[in-house]
Amino acid sequence: MIHDIFMPALSSTMTEGKIVSWLKSPGDKIEKGETVLVVESDKADMDVESFNEGYLAAILVEAGQEAAVGEPIALIAETEAEIEQAKQQAASRLGTPAPTPAAAPTTPEPAFVESEMPVAAVPTNRSNGRTVVSPRAKKLAKELGVDLKTLQGSGPHGRIVAEDVERAAGKMPSPTIAPTPAVQPTTPSVTPQPQVAAPVGETVPLTTLQKAVAQNMVASLQAPTFHVGYTVTTEGLDKLYQQIKSKGVTMTALLAKAVAITLQKHPIVNASYTEQGIQYHAAINIAVAVAMPDGGLITPVLQNADQLDIYTLSRTWKDLVDRARAKQLQPEEYNSGTITISNLGMFGVDRFDAILPPGQGAILAIGASRPQVVATSDGMFGVKNQMSLNITCDHRVIYGAQAAAFMQDLAKLIEGNPQSLTL
Repeated sequence: MIHDIFMPALSSTMTEGKIVSWLKSPGDKIEKGETVLVVESDKADMDVESFNEGYLAAILVEAGQEAAVGEPIALIAETEAEIEQAKQQAASRLGTPAPTPAAAPTTPEPAFVESEMPVAAVPTNRSNGRTVVSPRAKKLAKELGVDLKTLQGSGPHGRIVAEDVERAAGKMPSPTIAPTPAVQPTTPSVTPQPQVAAPVGETVPLTTLQKAVAQNMVASLQAPTFHVGYTVTTEGLDKLYQQIKSKGVTMTALLAKAVAITLQKHPIVNASYTEQGIQYHAAINIAVAVAMPDGGLITPVLQNADQLDIYTLSRTWKDLVDRARAKQLQPEEYNSGTITISNLGMFGVDRFDAILPPGQGAILAIGASRPQVVATSDGMFGVKNQMSLNITCDHRVIYGAQAAAFMQDLAKLIEGNPQSLTL
């Protein structure tokens, strides 16, 4: 029997995927549960496993090409005798001349389960304590003569990935921690990505990630939004950051924690609009916008941010950013946010309006903290560090007075009791 391999849905928002690489070649034997290809979804690269045993007979969509979810991308033959028959079917579908007359087609059956959340496509540790190695890493290790037993994996759950093998073989430099840019204290410890020279005069196709971002931004225009701005004095927050940053605490974690604690008193700002009504989310999940090296952005999510201490939150954030830029996040790690933070302070931006993400009720835009001349309580002038916060809200869910009350309490926490963020 001949089976179709369909492009799987690796996330609830995925409509098409790009094939990063085929890990098997036509004619290769495939075991049930074996990884056959790597697919780039809207935000991550994922291994995709076969649910059938047989032989990879023909590839319909080559590496580097895209296919819609549910579209056939290859054929698997159960026996070697059926390989030629499968090739005939592939040639017929692709509209290319067949080497021999096509045999009667068999009813194709899916070789992959189509679901919104991939079970077999999630690279988790399934080896009961043994070293977990990605298929690409295995192939590279064999080619480069690298002993996998000597490697420490940098992927999710300690998984050995291709970069680990290349590094061990001297094909790429050892990872270094990029120095934090010298910016104002309220800037998170996420360095901006270097700008790549633009191909002037050319039209460059959007990446899968850029397409997903564009679709989300268009969808967000369906929501009626409004903006509320607030200027916050950061003297106390800056002092706290200087005291605990040596322990690995980031400003991003401090700001996320402050927002999460404030949301406990303002659940409406953590809610979102649905056709059935206002959805009040059970968890406070703070998504934070991060620029990707190849363009676009992703929003790793600090789940249950109000329940984590600041040190755990900082470690979690660093891990999320590292894996986001390596395209190793799982769908729930970037699409489960209930509110988003976007910070352009590292570029010296004073203030800006952020676009509301689909499925959320609010996004908070954070500008740079800088010295400002202000009037003091005794009628004199002084200099204090201040930053501008600007929240964009879905007016179907949140009203002006509710947004203003949230911003007022957030400012009171940052200005009056920042030490509570460490409790």
